[in-house]
Amino acid sequence: MSMPPADISDSAAISAQAAVHHQYLLGLQLMVAMREGPATVGDWMFRLFRRLHEEKFLSSFGKLGLKGLPDAVACARYHTLSNAIGGVPVEYMQESDRKAWVRFRYPRWMYDGPTLCGMPVEAGRGFLRGWYAHNGVSLGNPRLGFVCVSEDMTGQFGFCGYFREYDRELAEDERLMFAPDERPPPFDPDQQPVAPKADWSERRLAKANRNYAVAFVRNGIRELAGTIGAVAALEYGRRAARLTGLQQYRRMADAVGGVDGGPQEAVEFLAAMFRGMDDGVEVGDVGDGAVCLHQTGLRIVRALTGLERETLLACWIELWRGAVASHRQFMEVEVGAEDSSLLWTIRPE
Repeated sequence: MSMPPADISDSAAISAQAAVHHQYLLGLQLMVAMREGPATVGDWMFRLFRRLHEEKFLSSFGKLGLKGLPDAVACARYHTLSNAIGGVPVEYMQESDRKAWVRFRYPRWMYDGPTLCGMPVEAGRGFLRGWYAHNGVSLGNPRLGFVCVSEDMTGQFGFCGYFREYDRELAEDERLMFAPDERPPPFDPDQQPVAPKADWSERRLAKANRNYAVAFVRNGIRELAGTIGAVAALEYGRRAARLTGLQQYRRMADAVGGVDGGPQEAVEFLAAMFRGMDDGVEVGDVGDGAVCLHQTGLRIVRALTGLERETLLACWIELWRGAVASHRQFMEVEVGAEDSSLLWTIRPE
């Protein structure tokens, strides 16, 4: 096998991976909301954001320069900075050391495009309970809560609220409260927090944007299985992945210089995209018009084992089967798993 020509910029492939994983997440959310209903998607979002919170929240404080700040201020700055790194516009307004606001601006990343019109309010409240209501618990501060003043799916002015440290300990059902008549203070651009420049180069930001989207997919599939069972999660995950690959192929190909051709062109497209995951790729001819690609690293399932790994990988493979199926020429795609690698073989149908 030999390496494909490295004439596709890494940054374009990294950005394309961020975009396609984002679109996959949106499609999967809509599919689950439509098939399983509002309560189920709310439970799923609660589980997903609680897992993300436990994995990311405290471990990121040092990287974002938040240690030593008052808890309410640190939480609001955390959400402003971490979302900005993922390409999500959030504004920060501080009233005091004990009260600080966040306002997410449109377009909303989590419900991009018309997805916003198809999501039930339970989805937004699931992530509020899963993450925002748990900040005080994680920080060991039982007086810290979150007050939501506006939500996305209610037709107000978008997701907005504030972290507040009260004079007393909060009961569990008081960690998240709603006050729809309140409004944030005026926006001050000079007050916006900025990530430490020494630690966040342009290339690192691009990869962080990709990893942000990929983390939602990795954890989303795992928590969907915990919500509706592994069999149903696999069914929805594979179907949404294939549809996303079909729908998004043209945009991905345009980004990485892909050509709508036969097996050779399809493999070159996959190789370019997989480099955007920092996976290893080698391409070789098989004969009879077939071309193979050996993919190593498999960032998408890194550190996962057992059924979680098998389910996620099966879904992710369908994403690329869909992209190949979007070509004008009909092709067969065979995928063999070898430890921490995949062997893709594409031949004319």
